[in-house]
Amino acid sequence: MSIAVSPLAPTNVPEMPVIAGVRLATAAAGIRYKGRTDVLLAVMDKGTTVAGVFTQSKCPSAPVEWCRARLGRGGSRGGFARALVVNSGNANAFTGKTGRQATALTASIAAKAVGCGPSEVFLASTGVIGEPLDATKFDGVLGTLAESAVPGEWMNAARAIMTTDTFPKVATATVKLGKAKVTINGMAKGAGMIAPDMATMLAFVFTDAPLTAGALQALLKSGVEDTFNAVTIDGDTSTSDTLLAFATGAAAANGAPRISRASDPRLKAFTKAFRAVLADLAEQVARDGEGARKLVEIIVEGATTKKSARKIAMSVANSPLVKTAIAGEDANWGRVVMAVGKAGEPANRDKLSISFNGIRVASRGARDPGYDEAEVSAAMKNPKIQIRIALGLGKGRDRVLTCDLTKEYVAINGDYRS
Repeated sequence: MSIAVSPLAPTNVPEMPVIAGVRLATAAAGIRYKGRTDVLLAVMDKGTTVAGVFTQSKCPSAPVEWCRARLGRGGSRGGFARALVVNSGNANAFTGKTGRQATALTASIAAKAVGCGPSEVFLASTGVIGEPLDATKFDGVLGTLAESAVPGEWMNAARAIMTTDTFPKVATATVKLGKAKVTINGMAKGAGMIAPDMATMLAFVFTDAPLTAGALQALLKSGVEDTFNAVTIDGDTSTSDTLLAFATGAAAANGAPRISRASDPRLKAFTKAFRAVLADLAEQVARDGEGARKLVEIIVEGATTKKSARKIAMSVANSPLVKTAIAGEDANWGRVVMAVGKAGEPANRDKLSISFNGIRVASRGARDPGYDEAEVSAAMKNPKIQIRIALGLGKGRDRVLTCDLTKEYVAINGDYRS
């Protein structure tokens, strides 16, 4: 199925710099479709540390279980990586013993190709759930990729992991760590089945900063909360959600200090840049929501707690009625009231106010006295819609991103397996 590039796609794509210690290569292995690039191999230098956060689904994919086992509890077991293998077209989820055998075989093939142990190989798969993954298709392919891998192939890598995505998603940042310059590069895929819980879709972040696995794990876990975990497309959390971060440590040669704690004051600027990369990628996922025509930002303030504000914001963001109203460019604030009320969090109807793109449409339990239908209708034609909800109960505030729900979403998912 041919899908046009989302009208919300970024107009400026960054130049992705080389990260010392990382080499990339892609190929068409015929995982699901013939002649389509569907495999990514990232090769990392010895000493590269790794961290990960994953789906909280009770039906996780075989690659998610493989990565969790390699990391151990809190990233304490091992914590080193030499290779990342990602395939699109088949999620290797709900595949039982066959799926576990496929991950073991893939890791074995990759380990031989790269020259490391299988425990230093990390895996991620995306695509159709419930179909066995023929890992023998990686035999020979990964060996060739290991030989041809080069620095700087970030855009091709981002394309190789796409499924229903309409554009590759990349982000980068450069920042000082000590007296040395370090780089952070990230890529992600995701357009549907998006309601992350501790991770998102598939996303991979690489840096040359010298960070221990423990510091990287803490940085990653805190970084996802207000970025990837604050994005929803359709309220459905994938079986395969994986976010992995790799730190090659190559910048140590230029004087970057080795960091063992995420709370190290020297890491302040890096932490800000790291989270900015995650936030950039998360917004791109929202912009590429299946069939999306509107990027929607929902801000909830005046809640009793931040946690309560998040639940209310997600209730609004995941409401099909709210999302379809936005698709129809209808400022139907009554549907927002409905979504706030059903969230199960403290709310007082008579203190509630709602604004669309800065125009207050409802306040104190009724339509705003200055409501102007023509003014609001014009504002709803913008490609970005901000819904601000003021509860008037406390200081809790949160922000989530979503998109509208269009007929194209149904069309894409109605024949996804075709």
